[in-house]
Amino acid sequence: MHLSEITHPNQLHGLSIHQLKQIARQIREKHLETVAATGGHLGPGLGVVELTLGLYQTLDLDRDKVIWDVGHQAYPHKMITGRYNTFNTLRQKDGVAGYLKRCESKFDHFGAGHASTSISAALGMALARDLKGEKFKVAAVIGDGALTGGMALEAINHAGHLPKTNLLVVLNDNEMSISPNVGALSRHLNKMRLSPPMQFLTDNLEEQFKQLPFVGNSLSPELNRLKEGMKRLAVPKVGAVFEELGFTYMGPIDGHNLEELIATFQHAHKQPGPVLVHVVTTKGKGYAIAEQDQVGYHAQNPFNLATGKPLPSNKPKPPGYSKVFAHTLTKLAENNPKIVGITAAMATGTGLDKLQAKLPKQYIDVGIAEQHAVTLAAGLACEGMRPVCAIYSTFLQRAYDQIIHDVCIQNLPVFFCLDRAGIVGADGPTHQGMYDIAYLRCIPNMVLMAPKDEGELQRMIVTGVEYTDGPIAMRYPRGNGYGVPLMEEGWEPLPIGKGEILRHGDDVLLLGYGSMVHPALQTAEILHEHGIEATVVNARFAKPLDTELIVPLAKQIGRVVTLEEGCIMGGFGSAVAESLLEHGVAVPLTRIGIPDILVDHAKPDESKADLGLMPAQMADRVLQLFSSQPAIIG
Repeated sequence: MHLSEITHPNQLHGLSIHQLKQIARQIREKHLETVAATGGHLGPGLGVVELTLGLYQTLDLDRDKVIWDVGHQAYPHKMITGRYNTFNTLRQKDGVAGYLKRCESKFDHFGAGHASTSISAALGMALARDLKGEKFKVAAVIGDGALTGGMALEAINHAGHLPKTNLLVVLNDNEMSISPNVGALSRHLNKMRLSPPMQFLTDNLEEQFKQLPFVGNSLSPELNRLKEGMKRLAVPKVGAVFEELGFTYMGPIDGHNLEELIATFQHAHKQPGPVLVHVVTTKGKGYAIAEQDQVGYHAQNPFNLATGKPLPSNKPKPPGYSKVFAHTLTKLAENNPKIVGITAAMATGTGLDKLQAKLPKQYIDVGIAEQHAVTLAAGLACEGMRPVCAIYSTFLQRAYDQIIHDVCIQNLPVFFCLDRAGIVGADGPTHQGMYDIAYLRCIPNMVLMAPKDEGELQRMIVTGVEYTDGPIAMRYPRGNGYGVPLMEEGWEPLPIGKGEILRHGDDVLLLGYGSMVHPALQTAEILHEHGIEATVVNARFAKPLDTELIVPLAKQIGRVVTLEEGCIMGGFGSAVAESLLEHGVAVPLTRIGIPDILVDHAKPDESKADLGLMPAQMADRVLQLFSSQPAIIG
């Protein structure tokens, strides 16, 4: 059977191990071919091919439900649930999503782009099943890195106290999340995996059984269970943590051995109550380059499949914001031992791996634990340190209570650096950094700023590090800067709450924030060609707003347009509207930004075009202000 013939996972039922291995090979081929062309997550999916096939052969997916944690490990799932023939559209506009989406397939039982949610969702489905008197299996597949997230541990704790609720948790243990895992639980799993008794038993026990009369080359299910039981007796600490929490523990088993996977899952389904199957896999399995560099090949832009190297670019690009952030922060930290960089398992994504390499004592990785990261930073600030909490905008949402309760109420000088703010592209709605302006602006004591380019980013880093009056946050976009000159030293902090005028004009006031400042200047150039002159302001700060600059200009010019790469509701434009209202300035105001919709996966420029955020589109919208009587706020 060819993979293209599989449109329903139940078609795996009855296939031989040999046939399943052929399917596994085809999945890896399609996976590699597609990601090399489109970009996407590489290592996670390659590591769970056999796990997926083994689990799905033991389930009836017309009834049973599988919840995948995060979703970027579910590419094999997508291929065997009717999306093989469209898989080449992965992460492209109107194509197959890079994460699970309930609206994309009936087999995507729960959508997720953030980690540690699967056990909670699966337990909720299992409890609903029992309340309705229905009969189906529920399985959650979670990576070992996601166990560093407190939500996963909370769910395990709850499930363990429900001995009559049948639930299967499959722990995909590959020693990795995106960066190498941290924490005591990860060390415990490593000890279990690598302990000499376990190595000995794994290598030798099955061969010893095969020497018994009438056994031969294959073990019966009974002898297989006896083998597993003897392994458990020889290594009594294996699974002790999970069994103390109320789970029946099975494993660790080889995540690339289909016979062992299928036998274990079949046995697990027969056990009452919560069961955890510990599966050891290799991230990037089947692609040697990815196996050797599991961090670098967690996800890739389009690349040469033969060499693993990125496809050559037509022209050199300016450095990315993350790279400039990491370089500048590291230079500052060299001269200030109080600076401590904090990441929540995103060392490479945020660039803090550069700080780790240069100044390891001033670097902390807490794992996938954003809540802990924020309160840890608060504790550091209490003792006079300068914590720099570098977390993606979308992931900082997970620590909202800690921002309010532990940082802002106590007015502690924590510096939040929000990478990937705004439209992020192919990762889709779960990763778009749309909401940070709105969700941070409303909190007392918080200062919000955003740089217009990578040069101003450097000055804002200095501003954030030197600001000691309370919490301060800086948002900056994914991708490359504009190629403006960078400095190696001598950066000056910015005055808090002060913007700057970049262009003068009498017809309309364009107030740009962060990544929309340069597009505002481009918009002004287009308007100039139509005989309309715009004043362009780089606001720099959404809070406090530079009312001393903005209010008089609004009165003088009489038309105001705000531009932001964030949600309009509660965002920068709302801050301007509130300020003008408070100062009694009733002039037409148009807010340009992200409307009240979810932005799907696409290239950033494609999304911006759909949202009307390209300079020509924004200029056209401004021109409409001069052809009709606008509302006071539009």
